[in-house]
Amino acid sequence: MTTPTKALSDAGVSIWLDDLSRQRLTDGSLKALIEEKNVVGVTTNPTIFQAAITKGHGYDAQLRELVADGADVERTVFELTTHDVATACDLFAPVAAATQGVDGRVSIEVDPRLAWDTAGTIAEAKRLHAKVARENVYIKIPATLEGLEAIAETLGAGISVNVTLIFSLERYRAVINAFMTGLEKAKANGHDLANIHSVASFFVSRVDTEVDKRLEAIGTDEAKALKGQAGLANARLAYQVFEEEFTSERFKLLADAGALPQRPLWASTGVKDPSLPDTLYVTGLVAPGVVNTMPEKTLDATFDHAEVTGDTVRGTYAASNAHLDALEKIGVSYNDVVAVLETEGLDKFVASWNDLLADVERTLSETAQGARA
Repeated sequence: MTTPTKALSDAGVSIWLDDLSRQRLTDGSLKALIEEKNVVGVTTNPTIFQAAITKGHGYDAQLRELVADGADVERTVFELTTHDVATACDLFAPVAAATQGVDGRVSIEVDPRLAWDTAGTIAEAKRLHAKVARENVYIKIPATLEGLEAIAETLGAGISVNVTLIFSLERYRAVINAFMTGLEKAKANGHDLANIHSVASFFVSRVDTEVDKRLEAIGTDEAKALKGQAGLANARLAYQVFEEEFTSERFKLLADAGALPQRPLWASTGVKDPSLPDTLYVTGLVAPGVVNTMPEKTLDATFDHAEVTGDTVRGTYAASNAHLDALEKIGVSYNDVVAVLETEGLDKFVASWNDLLADVERTLSETAQGARA
């Protein structure tokens, strides 16, 4: 029987899970998602790790070892998260081998407090890559202006990168430029371009959340009729950018040297507005050569009842542009929306990281007291 997730995969969409925890790795549930629901990768972020490490007792044994070794909170978080990512990389190694490294990927993010620090991000990316020490790891770097150079330099060092927190089409073009610059550096540095992979994580549902809040405030029937559509329109136009940039002469030279395109990744695909279909950002963004990273709730809904009808992106560009134009005319500024979303996205990740550090520091103290008792 062809399931909706199988149909999605057949349509060219790689399904990745937007979650990771020690429990998923030890209880077999992640392995089951690979076998049953066509999951071929995993993404993490500071919020995911904050939730994973502070719930349950899956990390207790490693925490006791780290306490005994005198580890501080920063080292502890580094050891816990890289351990999970390395273990997940091993689980996905057969998928990576079967897809020549395109899928079977596990992402780990640089410390989000470094998002405005180019040199610090490059150093942390190299440190994470060396620690995980798996070919199928992705290092996640936010697409801040300071992050663009870090993305190029990290790729230039032969390290595969997941560029995260992309909201605007203008910034997406800058990310693709950084990707190609990075590959040009890697080629000059003697790296095999066929072994360097990248995805560009374009956020979807948060666009609707911010735009719809503004439309609701305007309050007219005309404004309300525009709700729930901006996220899809923005992402679909990102795919148009992808098609344009990766058929360019510049990329052709890289492709001739073995490079693969940087795939668009649809992130934040869990539907937050209960009035919208719960698989909207899955079925509405089907196109060849993309990744959709889903929280488990969205994955389950997709597997259960998504209607996959083929490509729902190409052929929509005129309508998508028209929708964004209509938003501008009614008073919703695209540039302001995406600027707010980038700031909020980074602030949320920094807050989650700080919460994680505080929670782990408290756990370290309690573990040390238990060891002395």
